[in-house]
Amino acid sequence: MPELPEVETVRRGLTKMVVGKTITGIDVFYPKMILNGVDDFETLLLGQLLTAVDRRGKYLLFRFNGGLTMVSHLRMEGKYFTAPAGTPVDKHTHVIFHFDDGQDLCYNDTRKFGRMIVVKTGEENTVGGLKTLGPEPTPETLSVDYLVAKMAKGRKAIKTWLLDQNNVAGLGNIYCDEVLWLSKIHPEQPANSLTRPQIKRLRENIFAELTLAIEHHGTTVFTYSAFGHAGEFQNELHAYGHVGEPCERCGAVMVKIKVGERGTTYCPKEQKLLPVKKATL
Repeated sequence: MPELPEVETVRRGLTKMVVGKTITGIDVFYPKMILNGVDDFETLLLGQLLTAVDRRGKYLLFRFNGGLTMVSHLRMEGKYFTAPAGTPVDKHTHVIFHFDDGQDLCYNDTRKFGRMIVVKTGEENTVGGLKTLGPEPTPETLSVDYLVAKMAKGRKAIKTWLLDQNNVAGLGNIYCDEVLWLSKIHPEQPANSLTRPQIKRLRENIFAELTLAIEHHGTTVFTYSAFGHAGEFQNELHAYGHVGEPCERCGAVMVKIKVGERGTTYCPKEQKLLPVKKATL
């Protein structure tokens, strides 16, 4: 599934390619993808000028001048690309937006898991997972105090805690492995056992890693893609995908386990599972 850096890469590509254009037609080939229902979806968006594309966590927010927002989630394999009007339709293209300049915006999804819905701008938080989405992982929105207080209530493994979008928005399997390796924290360490210094280090590594990943257009591990920008960050990964290889820092062989049913790679020497101190009266 595309994570925050990949979705941000798509957002930036969309901003360059389609913002400022007006929708003149829509073709929907897989109706289940449209949560409004196809007729309402088309009626709401026809004639609308796309003014901006924003992002919240892993969701794309298409802003239109009529006070409407289309919420789009790429799920596992969704991707957008532009093509001249009349281009033959790929079998995995399920929605096409026709614009007034003769260009089409195509939504392609081999697994058909992606979803779209149009709501009034300002009511995005009524949509599915957006209702309970945690803060964005930026210095302005994700404070140390928030993490300390929130983790104190979390008994789950720290990786599982980070993957929960209700705690922090946008992190997925790849970047959780990476930030935990950078922070020298075992992925099964209970969230409520982390010290404040550990949490501060983890927070800083989240910011640094995501910033760097966005600069490299994300990680092209799956086929999310975005307007010809192939992600390059897979070449910068330290943990994810390196099982059986020596740790870059210490040389220990990287191992892989399952944490919350997710494959997880870490260094057994530097990411030790520490005993949890029992509370004393």
